[in-house]
Amino acid sequence: MPHNTPTVRAALASITARLRDAGVANPGLDARLILERALRCDTARLIASGNERLPGRVGDEVEAMVQQRAARIPLARIFGKKEFWGLDFALSSDALVPRPDSETLIEAALALCPDQGATPTRILDLGTGSGCLLVALLKEWPDAWGVGVDRSVNALSIARQNAETNGVAGRLALVVSDWGDAVSGAFDLIVSNPPYIMSHDIDGLEAEVAVHEPRAALDGGPDGLEAFRRIVAALPRLLSPSGEVMVEFGAGQEEAVRRIFEQSGDVVRKSHYRDLSGHPRCARFRRIPCAHDVHFSEKKLGMAGRSGYRLAN
Repeated sequence: MPHNTPTVRAALASITARLRDAGVANPGLDARLILERALRCDTARLIASGNERLPGRVGDEVEAMVQQRAARIPLARIFGKKEFWGLDFALSSDALVPRPDSETLIEAALALCPDQGATPTRILDLGTGSGCLLVALLKEWPDAWGVGVDRSVNALSIARQNAETNGVAGRLALVVSDWGDAVSGAFDLIVSNPPYIMSHDIDGLEAEVAVHEPRAALDGGPDGLEAFRRIVAALPRLLSPSGEVMVEFGAGQEEAVRRIFEQSGDVVRKSHYRDLSGHPRCARFRRIPCAHDVHFSEKKLGMAGRSGYRLAN
């Protein structure tokens, strides 16, 4: 082993300093994660090996990752995967990196049936991206099946890969669609993490988002609310009687999103949920039963979606 290689502790300090100089928000954490990945070890092992020399074989790998992170490429994109709800998700340049705040929506959905009784069986994910929301819910509810839609074929390809990796591909169909336009049937639960950033604000975001996330998955139009209007417009056709809708939104958008949904006359807000920072992040709405609502057979409720909606290979 070469004696001119730094110790693990020295390498950690050096990488931290380089990332700090590059403007990375959490340079110490990212430096540690880079070394753990290169050394194939956990935090405890990394700390215990602080006085050991960094193996020469990992030098090039570490340097490549440090250069990418210093260029503000998110660690998840460097590593090629991200954990969400305890599951691993592969990434695509056409889909957002799953974020911990979006787990708020999963928690809200599970709160619908805390005892796992009468869980939703038909789930629609509008703007599915990596598939993290839909895959996580199908993993939690083994009797459910779901449809994920996205305008990006590449995003749907990675969503299918993630569904296969996590063992739910047999209960999931994927559709190329501009929101719900290409989908029919009625769903017990509709979820969405739509674009909600105002167009003129995107370039001012941190580089990890503004440069390295797909703009189409960020851009909510001039006021950040265009996607919510599209979702609301599709609800009369896609939401079953007494169905539930759950949407993620951005900081300060809670009341605007509530007005858009409730002014439609089809749904009423039931509750909202806060993210890890304590900010409102997800709202839940419920379909208002109408006089013209009728009993739907399983066929009319979109059971064709199990095999009828498929992304062409």
